[in-house]
Amino acid sequence: MATEKINYIELPATDIEGTKQFFAKAFGWEFIDYGPDYAAISGAGLDGGFYKSALRATTETGSALVVLYSTDLETSLGNVKNAGGKVVKPIFSFPGGRRFHFTDPSGNEYAVWSE
Repeated sequence: MATEKINYIELPATDIEGTKQFFAKAFGWEFIDYGPDYAAISGAGLDGGFYKSALRATTETGSALVVLYSTDLETSLGNVKNAGGKVVKPIFSFPGGRRFHFTDPSGNEYAVWSE
């Protein structure tokens, strides 16, 4: 019997360079470029990459939400703001913790949560 698991995620980016700079500054991620239209993510906890696209991933359009974990939610919120991210839902509580939502320079929505 085969074993399958999620091990890679590909995300759209209208501006790959700007997206790379944002995530490097906000979260310390690194990237491996595979041509001008694709950058693999390194050091983010789950492997993946950004591909050139005019589309945006948001919960309003039914997209899956990529949720990052933080041990210090307020510091992560500050890092997102300082890197140029736009907070679209400020910190709120939910059963199990607290989180906020933000968009990157390409307009894609993400969340960060903490206990």
